[in-house]
Amino acid sequence: MTEIPRRTAARTAKLASLPLGVAGRAAAGWGRRLVGGNSEQISAQLMAKSAEQLFAVLGELKGGAMKFGQALSVFEAAVPEEFGEPYREALIKLQSAAPPMPAADVHRMLAEQFGRGWRSRFEEFDDTPAAAASIGQVHRAVWRDGREVAVKVQYPGAEEALLSDLRQLSRMSRLLQPLAPGMEIKPLINELRERMVEELDYRDEAANQRAFAATFEGDDKVKVPRVVASAPRAMVSEWVTGHPLSSIIRSGTQAERDTAAALLAEFHYSAPSRAGLLHADPHPGNFQILDDGRLLVIDFGAVARLPDGLPRPLTIMTKFALQKRSDDLMALMRAEGFVRPGTTITADEAIAYLAPFTEPLGSETFRFNRRWLQRQAERVGDLRSPDFDTGRALNLPPQYLLVHRVTLGTLGVLCQLDADVPLRGIVAHWQPDLFDDGAPAAGS
Repeated sequence: MTEIPRRTAARTAKLASLPLGVAGRAAAGWGRRLVGGNSEQISAQLMAKSAEQLFAVLGELKGGAMKFGQALSVFEAAVPEEFGEPYREALIKLQSAAPPMPAADVHRMLAEQFGRGWRSRFEEFDDTPAAAASIGQVHRAVWRDGREVAVKVQYPGAEEALLSDLRQLSRMSRLLQPLAPGMEIKPLINELRERMVEELDYRDEAANQRAFAATFEGDDKVKVPRVVASAPRAMVSEWVTGHPLSSIIRSGTQAERDTAAALLAEFHYSAPSRAGLLHADPHPGNFQILDDGRLLVIDFGAVARLPDGLPRPLTIMTKFALQKRSDDLMALMRAEGFVRPGTTITADEAIAYLAPFTEPLGSETFRFNRRWLQRQAERVGDLRSPDFDTGRALNLPPQYLLVHRVTLGTLGVLCQLDADVPLRGIVAHWQPDLFDDGAPAAGS
């Protein structure tokens, strides 16, 4: 395969094989149970085969399909344990793995982006990719001044494939729902579609990375590699490497997990105040821990621009939920468009729905783990739960959608780390009015 498969019909057929494959295996498993097969063993086999197919299809297609898989991987901590392990392994692979692009295609792309003399910019260039992502892959090289650099090269046909995949995934969202028990697939796909187009021009990513690198220059907790050169479909930045966050999730000590989680939380909550930007792709493949203890952050293709920091209405809503001020919370939610027009919801129902999400801010240290996130997913996703009906009456205004997804994604990674995190102190430092003694009016 020399490029991303471009033909829409071929990509659609591949994507369609996912839910159809799950359905076919479920039917086969049901038949085997009828003739006396062990139900637990059969279910485990079905999950393992479905997960294997998920990784194979999304990884091969790259583009929007792989981006969808990476987005799911952030929330794997919310998947119930009976489904969890096979999907967990398959989705985690998607954070950093994909079939490589042949060297000839890499050379052609670099010639298109940096000119036919592109090799003169480098002392060395390794044709074997060091990492792969949804729309590009990374090569290790040595820049002409002797610096080790990472060269990110976009796959040929990335734009066409990305848009085609996300359109098709949106149409198939109901069929794909079994691939992610406990999650709402369609809103995730729609939000990805809104953002992914921004990632196609690496010059925008380079500008984002330069802004983050300048903000965190000399920081004792965060390292952002400097950008060396950029073009629309290729980008060169400093080569920096450490211990992947995925390896700490998989086998780190408790101390390593706690430290990594605190660094990630600090980065998430501090960046809007410090840089006026929010890193909007919080899957573990974008974070590493350096030998000096700092958090290495990469991949700035998706960011939220927040020149005034995190939106104040979200801070005040969280404050009202913490203080159990249900009437004030309800008034603010209606004013900001968080309640669907024409729906009936009481202040007590709103506070009952939202208050559990503020639990991590109620104590000095909170243990983030999969069971906590699963309880939240079960609570709001159970058709028999009062919170399910409350959730249907609520709305997420477009201006808050990306911040909401990134925050939930970050919390999902913290739960994967199974870590004790001093979140209250971190948030209080960067959002001091959340915990002050003042009592803002509902409309403030």
